[in-house]
Amino acid sequence: YLFAMQIKRDLHIGTLLCSDNTAALLASYIVQAEIGDYLESYNNNPSYLGGKKFFPHQTAEHEIRIMNFHKNHVGQLSADADLNLLDIARKVELYGIKMHPAKDHEQVNLNLSVAHMGILVFQNITKINTFSWAKIRKLSFKRKKFLIKLQPEGYGYYKDTVEFYFDTRDECKNFWKKCIEYHAFFRCVTIKRTQRSRSKLLTRGSSFRYNGRTQKEVVEYAREHYVKNRTFTR
Repeated sequence: YLFAMQIKRDLHIGTLLCSDNTAALLASYIVQAEIGDYLESYNNNPSYLGGKKFFPHQTAEHEIRIMNFHKNHVGQLSADADLNLLDIARKVELYGIKMHPAKDHEQVNLNLSVAHMGILVFQNITKINTFSWAKIRKLSFKRKKFLIKLQPEGYGYYKDTVEFYFDTRDECKNFWKKCIEYHAFFRCVTIKRTQRSRSKLLTRGSSFRYNGRTQKEVVEYAREHYVKNRTFTR
């Protein structure tokens, strides 16, 4: 249910990037979960949706499409609609992808994103390259410049270090921190908690470290503490 709520929010604010048809289909499952079956008394009029906005730039045409999809969900319980919502969302190519505007060394506008497999490079919303974690030797930043140092066998078209530029140092640092978090979560078995030194006189660069649980630890915890059919209020 909480995952479904997250999808609903991401769709509403526009961070879940998908086609209009997919957005309408997702919205139809939200409608099914919230108000139940489509009724003949609605008379093919999407006004029963109450003018609710499910995604940005929603139009009257989209509402008709949502209604037509909703007609196909008769009989689905709220929990079933939630599961179908998640099933559609997980197949969206850009699900979980958050774009970060940047430029390459030739000042070409790009979008960077970090995901479970590595760092992704987009032109608009078209993916043009992937730097997998296995190919990355080191990640660093210097002011507005974000640097990816590649493994010797991972150069390919690129030189050993690839540079991208952000508008501000804070944007660059924040993206670097996200990369550190993603790498630690998806690639590490566990995280060794180290106590930071109180003295910063000899410290250079950022002292940021990821101290949360890893994917492996979360999966193991969920498996050990699994509760079937937990009751809750929607």
